[in-house]
Amino acid sequence: MLATATERQGFAGGMLQSMRGATGPLLGLIVLCLFLTFASDKFLSIRNFLNVLDQITVLGIMAVGMTMVILIGGIDLAVGSVMALAMMVLGYLNVVAGVPMWIAIPLALLVASLNGLVAGLLITRFNVPAFIATLAMMSIARGLANMITDGQQIIGFPAWFNTMAIVRFGGFLTLTVAVMLVVFVVGLLYQRYRHGGRVLYAIGGNAEVARLAGINVQRATVLVYVVCSLLAGLSGMVLAARLDSVQPSSGVSYELDAIAAVVIGGTSLSGGTGGIGGTIIGILRNGLNLLSVSPFMQQVIIGGVIVLAVTAETYRKRK
Repeated sequence: MLATATERQGFAGGMLQSMRGATGPLLGLIVLCLFLTFASDKFLSIRNFLNVLDQITVLGIMAVGMTMVILIGGIDLAVGSVMALAMMVLGYLNVVAGVPMWIAIPLALLVASLNGLVAGLLITRFNVPAFIATLAMMSIARGLANMITDGQQIIGFPAWFNTMAIVRFGGFLTLTVAVMLVVFVVGLLYQRYRHGGRVLYAIGGNAEVARLAGINVQRATVLVYVVCSLLAGLSGMVLAARLDSVQPSSGVSYELDAIAAVVIGGTSLSGGTGGIGGTIIGILRNGLNLLSVSPFMQQVIIGGVIVLAVTAETYRKRK
């Protein structure tokens, strides 16, 4: 019983550490949720809760990978384009080439992972700034996604693929939401209990000190970018199931949404503090939709969230 209690305390401590560093935007989001509770009678309904889970699935999976990147003090601007590329590879292999889904999905995820591998090698071996390396991969991935079908969408997936995102088993969870929850729990447990998770904090705190302590910073950095791209590809599989189609224009500006999600979740943009908590951005988007805010204004608000987070963090460090 003592060991079990200790484990529970450790997990609770991990959750608190994961949320440590949450700044003004998180508090603002809590206020927004309180406001939406009174502004819309649908906000606290079970149906809306299930809709929120569905809406945050794609971004939630992507945010887990982005959290790991930002924890080490990096950035990945390519995740939206990598997601689109993985989707187009899936569509081409399964619909056009007739490759079975159980082969097409791993191959699409492999292509996504290769993008992260290239970005990680550019950063570690050639000292290319993460911003530039991932910006280049964003352009390359988007271009390849358009080249596959000359910019055309692909439809015609098996019927069971779409049901993964629309059929609620037990009247509650779809398979795609279940995938997100598994990714979230595995990511949280990894960062808390595995050596590799603690390494992320060490690198984000001071990469040179981490290297002198015996940590292979280059290998860890490459692996983080590979995992981030892999999860971006997985989010593409989920989006393809939801839409029952793929198109190369998918994922535009998703990288900004993922960064905003991570920041609101309490992860410092300078690395070393925070953790997995980014899916809270889904509540923000859902609330804005309920208030009939246009998609263009939503982009403005998401950008404002990032600015506020950076400003609050900078002010806190000066004190």
